[in-house]
Amino acid sequence: MSTVVLTVGPQHTLREAARLMSDRRVGAAVVIDPDSPGPGIITERDLMESIGAGQDPAGEVVGNHLTASLVFAAPDWSLEEAAVAMVRGGFRHLVVTEGGDIAGILSVRDVVRCWTDDGAICEVPASAAAPTT
Repeated sequence: MSTVVLTVGPQHTLREAARLMSDRRVGAAVVIDPDSPGPGIITERDLMESIGAGQDPAGEVVGNHLTASLVFAAPDWSLEEAAVAMVRGGFRHLVVTEGGDIAGILSVRDVVRCWTDDGAICEVPASAAAPTT
């Protein structure tokens, strides 16, 4: 999982979110809204659906396109548990929480890297870095 998590606010435009995601080379950003009970997520798919529907990414805001009801993973989940949750839920990113805080984000790409000979180091760090915007 990545412990450096891109965060955006619900009032960011889709264009701003897309630029930040592109700059960081990530497919999702965690949406932090102080007026909501928990975080949401905005993904490449959400951006694509909006643009495909003819909406203006400079005028549409993240808060109208995010997924608010997330499935959260714990740092001690196995890759198999994470993969099953992703397949069953039809999504490609899991927000990992520990003690109520965001510890990281796990993507399908992370899982695949771990399951291939050419993969990255696949250890979950004991402590996570703070999310960044």
